[in-house]
Amino acid sequence: MQSESNTKKVVYFVRHGQSVDNVAPVFQSADCPLSPKGQQQAKRIADRISHLPIEALVTSPLRRAHETAEVISGVIGIKADVSDLFVERIKPTGLEGKPWTDAKASALWREWGNSLFNSGDRVSDGENYDAIVARADRALEYLNNRAEHSIVVVTHGYFLRTIIARVLLGDTLTGDSHRRFQTLAAMENTGITVMEYRDAFEEELCWRLWTYNDHAHFAE
Repeated sequence: MQSESNTKKVVYFVRHGQSVDNVAPVFQSADCPLSPKGQQQAKRIADRISHLPIEALVTSPLRRAHETAEVISGVIGIKADVSDLFVERIKPTGLEGKPWTDAKASALWREWGNSLFNSGDRVSDGENYDAIVARADRALEYLNNRAEHSIVVVTHGYFLRTIIARVLLGDTLTGDSHRRFQTLAAMENTGITVMEYRDAFEEELCWRLWTYNDHAHFAE
């Protein structure tokens, strides 16, 4: 008879707080800071995380994520490790900070957006489907190889949904299913998504989605 299930690792993924560019009609830039609302969101999630047995904190280096992680770090007393693995989907540099009304930028956005769902397509210096899925795999491997049992990761909505899609669909993930997941799986700023690396009855160790986009810390 198989023994009781074993949890090897718990990862609390946190989408960064609202950024200034999240509410502006522009293609978000890498260095945009948190908005005042985002700063309050970061304080709320930090308070919630302070009640968890966290052993490590990892963050994307992009400003909006790093600022969120710094607030968390100040509350839980753990220095954030910065990892490029958890940056947002890498857009062509020609899009950085451009307004949505810029016709050239809008055309580039659409072309690049399609490349995120079509294997082999590449637009300028932007990330494509093959690259972002491969990075999701490397990110999961990085977390699995860390010694800590309980980790908080501050990252970004699109990339986090890519990780989730990869965990749920594995090698059956396609460009079409990736597009559908990205389109229909909404995610709140500072929502918590929990994944565990664990086994189950007659099942091997693997990543499992435990909680998605929990934002109960916003309840009044």
